[in-house]
Amino acid sequence: MIKNILKGAVIGLANIIPGVSGGTMAVSMGIYDKLIHCVTHIFSEFKKSVAFLMPIIIGAGLALVGLSFVIDSAFSHFPMQTNFLFIGLILGGLPMVIREVKGNSVKPAHVIACLLFFALVTGLAAIGEREGAGADLSLNFVNILKFLGVGMIASGTMIIPGVSGSMVLMLMGYYNAIISTIKNLVTALTGGDFAGVLQCCGVLVPMGIGIIVGIFGIAKIVELIFEKWPLVAYWAIIGLIVASPIAIVLMSNMGKITVLAVLTSIVTFAAGFFAARKLGE
Repeated sequence: MIKNILKGAVIGLANIIPGVSGGTMAVSMGIYDKLIHCVTHIFSEFKKSVAFLMPIIIGAGLALVGLSFVIDSAFSHFPMQTNFLFIGLILGGLPMVIREVKGNSVKPAHVIACLLFFALVTGLAAIGEREGAGADLSLNFVNILKFLGVGMIASGTMIIPGVSGSMVLMLMGYYNAIISTIKNLVTALTGGDFAGVLQCCGVLVPMGIGIIVGIFGIAKIVELIFEKWPLVAYWAIIGLIVASPIAIVLMSNMGKITVLAVLTSIVTFAAGFFAARKLGE
């Protein structure tokens, strides 16, 4: 259970980093297929699915809340090292995915899928360097519907390997606003600010409902693709994984490049790579 909580924390952390995909992290740790299966069969295999999903959800929730405070400081003080930690986490799962296609002949459809999804991730990163107009978080009926829709779109992209849900939120102009709202909710809860809690929940609750709806909808589509065209799906994931480090470099500020920064980044890359391999066992 502890191991699955840690895996959930990695997925949750990935989902708040623009350019990093929670779906890719799930692939890297060897739980993506099982995650999709449990989501799509949660009613028919309720006890089994909940037993697997609950630690993942707990870990992801803890990471989203707790690390929303830490991540800003990490990127501010150690941008290169932090980015290379995530690059290591991503690439650490590549050998496992390659094993899924090893021994099968490479067909044109596989190459096309790989290149298309490589282009998708790098293209999104190239156009997503700056966040759009700031989101309106005032509570009214229209905005609540918007929060619901944003949650559905974000969750749909979060569950697809290689596509960064936080990057999509950034493109829609909601990334900074949502991260700030999560921080404000924690501050309001610890400070006993009931009005502040209600204000934050007015944003996060409809978005959370949208996330749940989006996850179930996209998970069923992903499961169907893996059932019908598994090799094409895995080659697409390879393209997504290989493109993700490029997306991180395009989306991120690496800070001042020094010999010490490069050496410590090699260490964090190795730590991320090793952690992904161990969590994927």
